[in-house]
Amino acid sequence: MNLRLLKAFMTLAEKGNYAETALALAVSQPALTKQINLLESTLNVALFSRGRHGTTLTAAGKRLLPEAEKVIKQATVFLQHAAQVAKGGEGLIAVGFGLSSFYFAPRCIAQFRNRYPGVDVSLEDLPSDQQCEMLQSADLQVGFVRVPAQAPLESHRLFEDRLVLVTPENSRRDVQEWLNALPLLRLYHPRGRGLNAQIDQFLQQNAFAISTTQQVEDIQTIVALVLAGIGVALLPQSVVHIAPPGLHVMALTGEAVQWQIGIAWDPRINDTARDNFIAMVKQG
Repeated sequence: MNLRLLKAFMTLAEKGNYAETALALAVSQPALTKQINLLESTLNVALFSRGRHGTTLTAAGKRLLPEAEKVIKQATVFLQHAAQVAKGGEGLIAVGFGLSSFYFAPRCIAQFRNRYPGVDVSLEDLPSDQQCEMLQSADLQVGFVRVPAQAPLESHRLFEDRLVLVTPENSRRDVQEWLNALPLLRLYHPRGRGLNAQIDQFLQQNAFAISTTQQVEDIQTIVALVLAGIGVALLPQSVVHIAPPGLHVMALTGEAVQWQIGIAWDPRINDTARDNFIAMVKQG
């Protein structure tokens, strides 16, 4: 259905005069007459009758006018939503984050929701390599990952994270003495592939020996076990910021203790809402 014809129908019904309606619609009176005739022909029903007192709606016209008004209103709402979607004010973006962005990513989501309340945002805890795969399949729009990301993804550096040793108490023991005294708690490899690789690099470069290891499902369990005196752990410093009191943190040095965290996305996929999110994060 041509919305222009419906608008002509509604305006003529309101004004009851072809000349005034043509003026209001900025068309010639013959053009308006053609529009009304075309609409009546399309619907196969007479909408108006013309008499000495002007143009009035027929019974059919009166019945169809409210429906035409609904269609025009729905079209107006649709166009408003489309305009918002086009400029990224409405939509849906899925965001991935990892251990190092455990605290940072949710803050960015909260800030974005305040700025763009019409965009629904989901947040999922995923390893960096899985995020990079999902970005290319459009299952994620943005990922907080280790950077730089490999092509075809693009990335932007945000901050540096580094390994720290967390222990159940503050003592004079050095790293090797702690590793001899208690098991090293680590994430299962599918969950902590990037962190485990960083830990292995640190241990190898410093020639640290491990007495025993114990693998667990998540960081929260590692922290709880360390607090209980069951083991020690090498964790990202950013995670320790949200750890409970009583956890002792030992700073580490060396080339293998730090890495870069940033946001990554697939530039081949057009998404204005995602671009707005990236721009906001870059601005800080």
